[in-house]
Amino acid sequence: MKMYEIREMNNEEIIKRIAEEEANLVDLRFQHALKNLTNTAKLKLLKKDIARMKTVLKERELQEKNKTEN
Repeated sequence: MKMYEIREMNNEEIIKRIAEEEANLVDLRFQHALKNLTNTAKLKLLKKDIARMKTVLKERELQEKNKTEN
C-alpha cells in the first residue's frame, strides 16, 4: 500500500485496516512456522504497511495536538 492511499483514508478506516492487517500477519507467521508459506517476503511487506498506517495516524494526532496548543 502506498502512502498516498493511506493518506486518503480517514482515521477510522486506517484503524480498521490496521486490525485486519495485524490479523493477516498472525496468519502468515503461523503459515511460515508450519513451512506452508511460499512467499516469505509478504511478512516484511505487511509489517511495513502496518508501520506506514501507524505513522500516518501518529502524524495526524500530532497535528491535532499542535493545533489545540496554538
